Amino acid sequence: MVLADRAGVVRGWTGGAERLLGHVSARALGRPLAELFAAADARAVPGERAWRHRLAAEGGWSGLVAVRDRAGHRLDLDVRVLPVLAGPDPAARLVLAAEVAWTPWSGASRSLLNGILRLSPIGVAMLDPELRYVWLNDALERMGGTPRAERLGKRLSDVLPYLAVESVEAEMRRVLRTGVPSMGYEYLGRPESDPQHEHAYSTSFFRLEDESGQVLGICYMVLDVTESYRARQRMALLNRAGERIGGSLDVWQTAQELADVAVPDLADFVTVDLLDAMLTGEEPAAGPVEPAALLSVRRAGQQSVRAGCPEAVIAVGARTAYPPSAPVVLSLTGGESVLLPELDLDRADWAADDPVRAGRLRALGFHSLMVVPLRARGSFLGAATFARWRPTGPFQPDDLVLAEEFVTRAAISIDNARRYTREHSAALTLQRSLLPRDLPEQSAVDAAYRYLPADSQSGVGGDWFDVIPLSGARVALVVGDVVGHGVHAAATMGRLRAAVQALAGLDLAPEEVLAHLDDMVNRVAHDAHSDDGVIGATCLYAVYDPVACSCTLARAGHPTPLLVSPAGGCQLLELPTGPPLGLGGMPFESVELPLPEGSLLALYTNGLLLGKALDLDGGITRLRTALAEPQAPLEELCERVVSSLPGTRPVDDVALLLARTRAVPQEQLAAWDVAADPSAVGAARRSAADQLARWGLAELEFSAELIVSELVTNAIRHASGPIGLRMIRAEALICEVSDGSSTAPHLRHARTTDEGGRGLFLIARYARRWGTRYTPQGKFIWAELPLDAVTESPAAKTLDALVDAFDDPAGP
Repeated sequence: MVLADRAGVVRGWTGGAERLLGHVSARALGRPLAELFAAADARAVPGERAWRHRLAAEGGWSGLVAVRDRAGHRLDLDVRVLPVLAGPDPAARLVLAAEVAWTPWSGASRSLLNGILRLSPIGVAMLDPELRYVWLNDALERMGGTPRAERLGKRLSDVLPYLAVESVEAEMRRVLRTGVPSMGYEYLGRPESDPQHEHAYSTSFFRLEDESGQVLGICYMVLDVTESYRARQRMALLNRAGERIGGSLDVWQTAQELADVAVPDLADFVTVDLLDAMLTGEEPAAGPVEPAALLSVRRAGQQSVRAGCPEAVIAVGARTAYPPSAPVVLSLTGGESVLLPELDLDRADWAADDPVRAGRLRALGFHSLMVVPLRARGSFLGAATFARWRPTGPFQPDDLVLAEEFVTRAAISIDNARRYTREHSAALTLQRSLLPRDLPEQSAVDAAYRYLPADSQSGVGGDWFDVIPLSGARVALVVGDVVGHGVHAAATMGRLRAAVQALAGLDLAPEEVLAHLDDMVNRVAHDAHSDDGVIGATCLYAVYDPVACSCTLARAGHPTPLLVSPAGGCQLLELPTGPPLGLGGMPFESVELPLPEGSLLALYTNGLLLGKALDLDGGITRLRTALAEPQAPLEELCERVVSSLPGTRPVDDVALLLARTRAVPQEQLAAWDVAADPSAVGAARRSAADQLARWGLAELEFSAELIVSELVTNAIRHASGPIGLRMIRAEALICEVSDGSSTAPHLRHARTTDEGGRGLFLIARYARRWGTRYTPQGKFIWAELPLDAVTESPAAKTLDALVDAFDDPAGP
């Protein structure tokens, strides 16, 4: 007790005050209270002002004050200031101070400690330096299920065999050695209070010391965090499912990923069964599955904690049938998940109908089962079955919710894969229909090709090539490149390729073909249906004539071809640069070049030259190197070119067409000049017949003479200029009549009373095909006869004689 005046000066100092604060009475009297009750915290309100406020309070003051005694030790005091109502100084104040530990607050502390140790759900224990139990609270006794009497004096390993004791004791020894507390240390175990289920615990360790710093042992506080641990595990499993499922657009792989992600964290054995429609790309029926559709499903994926999946009755890819009462059937027909926490294989109806599968499950000790239907966009795709045989406890409703979560994710991925399979099949069908499967038969060149789309997944692109047989044993070589990739570019490419083939059939010059293509691309660009992409293309069109051994080429913004001579010399052909198709307004030019027999012509799109560095010069160098042996087999040369491409996938679509030129031997070619006189028709027919005999084609004599007679007669009657007859034996017999006129004959229907006008009908009857080809000097009218044609009947011989008679001016 201390007596002070209103100004805060000590007027009375007791022995208790001396013992508490260390100041003797002789030195304390007359000094301010603020000096004797020095504040323990330098940041606190200045002591003199604080004590002035406490002493001036009407009715007194009480509270907790932290001070330092004469030796500098901190003291937590419970202080009360009381006015002195009687005495010589009515303004005097009586100050009562005591350590908190000896005030009613110490009772509150003991009550708080008792609540923590006995009433709190947190388990608390104290162990000596040898890690033997010294004390534990009631919560820890209830949590572990082991009585207190069986723990005291024993180590963890003696009483807690369900824990990973080595790691826990190692953590305790680290805290004992370093004094650094350990917070939130987690471990798993099966306590005696609930041995059927695995629990998760979060523990904090701290070292116990006395006032001198001597280590007394260690205290740990443990909390059962099983629910939060399982929630984190479920979230982690969902995250892994999101990362691992659906990484590819393959139905089989996605189904296997679903099985893989659930083992071992959720189940011990998982199977994924899919309806046949999922594996063929067909559209599944909406709503729950009809029982008839479940007579056979296909195993698409399975996984087990046991190596080799010994639980599986069938292998992946095989078909399986379930009885009508099986959980899989009930789930798919009912449209809901099935949960069997306690699986009784002796009483299950489906087990009796499927004894083989039930016997396998019984032998392996399965005790819990879940079936979750795979459902996406209103359709059922199949079912995933989850089973447990390890002593991890039965499936709970939370486990079913978790399974449904990532099965739903997997179902979306499987449905996406199914849709991709269908669209991929359609894209491949489109590609096969747009690009030539096999090169046509012709005698002008030996050809080989390669096509590599940049989009290897869809398999389609905008590049194309073509080899088109033309009249006169000639051939058209075409390579083109449409802007963009994918189905849209492929559809545009299909339009252009069809247009090129149609224009080639008209025997137009290369520059005329490109001009017509340019007009078509401009029309397509203004079509309302072309809003989904830019329309543009490049093209190279070349016509090789094996009779003249010459090639006429024109290009529309396309890379120039590479020519390799028979001796091995390489050069890029110098061709006029035409604008890409679709720009319009600028003409195209063609160049005619001699190509000796055995020359190798390489036509390609720019994807062949563009590596990852977009190095055009490097691409040309790679192409030159690959074609250094021009007489090697063309297929081998194609492989060399493709294998020289950098990387595993081209940055742009690649089309490559290699053509090695041939020449028509002189012995397979015959030509005559024909006089512009009707009497020359018979001579022309006889010359043709003699040539056919020399070629061993006498069976074509009647047809060829009829065609020659009609073509020569039309030239004499309707044309002008010099007339020529040429016959070429190639893959077919080609008959050509040339003249200096630009007028072309037209097929017309003669009336029954007309004496003429039926010649072209006869040509169309006997020729495989026929047409007109224009040249700067005039035109050729040509017709082709297949070499396997047969001799006509005796009536045809009579007709042949009659034609001879009418052609002979001296005849009847």
